[in-house]
Amino acid sequence: MEVTRQDVLAAARRVEGRVRRTPLLRPSGRDAVWLKCEFLQHCGVFKTRGAFNRQLAALETGEIGDAGIVVASGGNAGLAQAFAAQELGIRATVFVPQTAPEVKVARIRRYGADVLRTGTEYAEAYQAAIDFAEESGAVFAHAYDQLEVVAGAGTVGEEILEDEPAIDTIVVAVGGGGLYAGIAAAALGRARIVAVEPERCATLNQAMHAGEPVDVAVSGVAADALGARRVGAYAFAAQALEPPVSVLVRDEDIVEARTRLWSEYRAASEYGAATAYAALTSGRYVPAPGERVAVVVCGANTDPATLNVDT
Repeated sequence: MEVTRQDVLAAARRVEGRVRRTPLLRPSGRDAVWLKCEFLQHCGVFKTRGAFNRQLAALETGEIGDAGIVVASGGNAGLAQAFAAQELGIRATVFVPQTAPEVKVARIRRYGADVLRTGTEYAEAYQAAIDFAEESGAVFAHAYDQLEVVAGAGTVGEEILEDEPAIDTIVVAVGGGGLYAGIAAAALGRARIVAVEPERCATLNQAMHAGEPVDVAVSGVAADALGARRVGAYAFAAQALEPPVSVLVRDEDIVEARTRLWSEYRAASEYGAATAYAALTSGRYVPAPGERVAVVVCGANTDPATLNVDT
């Protein structure tokens, strides 16, 4: 269950022209880090990269038929798969838990996908999507733990190091671990990874301590985006190959980081997307003198009304 840089490079070639090459914002003034502005991606989320890679690869092999694709999602993977399916003329069915934010569900429907609410956690929506795939013949697209999905996400890391080869460290948020695993593959031997998780859903951190993926309780402000119950196999394989620096942040750290991204950069990030930045703003990760750090701000699917801060 390993993804390589060659897989990432193949994904980059496949999705070229389908996804945006998002900017890497350089430090200036009091800024201390580079920001990878992936919140500017189609659908406002990095998952669009993996969605296109998964669907285009399946079209190449003739895997996709009339039933199209099906995905389970807390919201963002569903958005990405629905958008890619609309662009490619494929039918899409998306299972989401009852707790999925309405702002995301409404956008998924606007992309023409069938949306079915099931259960209260991602795990329940996941099982429903698996059952649907078996019954209908739809191709299953995993939200984060599938080779093409992980490799597509890894193109974020490839772009960072192409734009600024001198980067020492890439800071990335972890839920199920697809983005982390992909960036780790792209950066292996070139930059180290700081893997940041909310204390209240720390799948990778707990797996590293246990020596195997384990179920964790899921709650907190970032649970809709980072609320996988168990880290994916590709992420676990990535940490075994080269352990990341594992950092946990509190909900209040995430809220503060999200506010600062808006007040200082006018970046409308969701809580999950601000989690990586929270490692720095909270002091949970302190770069060494001269360390060149890039932070991935990976999603913008949030209610703008909650960003009305007087700063």
